[in-house]
Amino acid sequence: MVILKQGSPIIDSALIAREIIKREIRFKPVIEKSGLCPIGQKKKKLESNFRSLSRSIISQQLSTKAAETIINRVETIASGLTPENIAKTDLPLLRQAGLSAAKARALKELADAKDEINFSRFALGKSDEEIYQILLPFYGIGPWTVEMFLIFQLGRIDIWPVKDLGVRRGWEKIHQLNEEISPKILEAQGERFSPFRSHLAWYCWRAL
Repeated sequence: MVILKQGSPIIDSALIAREIIKREIRFKPVIEKSGLCPIGQKKKKLESNFRSLSRSIISQQLSTKAAETIINRVETIASGLTPENIAKTDLPLLRQAGLSAAKARALKELADAKDEINFSRFALGKSDEEIYQILLPFYGIGPWTVEMFLIFQLGRIDIWPVKDLGVRRGWEKIHQLNEEISPKILEAQGERFSPFRSHLAWYCWRAL
């Protein structure tokens, strides 16, 4: 699924879409309606790794609208989502922005690790598993947060976030299931779509 062009890996989203349909015809309608998945395509990075992780932490268990409101408040109070700014912002101020105590602590501890982690370069050359090992020990960062970071910030194409409610509901809708599918079963179901399960997840989200 990776075509080499002038020494740089280029993800062929059209080829991946055709392969998903080949392996599971039920995905054809949502793929035709949604178009090609952008995950893994080369693009200008619009935000830093620290800001991306911070946004994911803030967004946990919140609607998109609620998360964006709190993110904007935090950015205003801290004068930007950078490790330096978050590190010098008092916890009570972060709480005033609407963060829970746990999320405020998570942001502070992540910011305090800026000397331990070079956020601008820490993911370079590292495998998905190595990034999990680096990030999961931090307070407030669980598998979902790392998965969203790997998919949307780093463009990794074989992440399968089976505990994400949207992925499960999309899979259920595509397959017209009458019962909820468990993460364990969904994990097994997704194995045959490796190595492009991030694209599979994207189409599950688009099915909703």
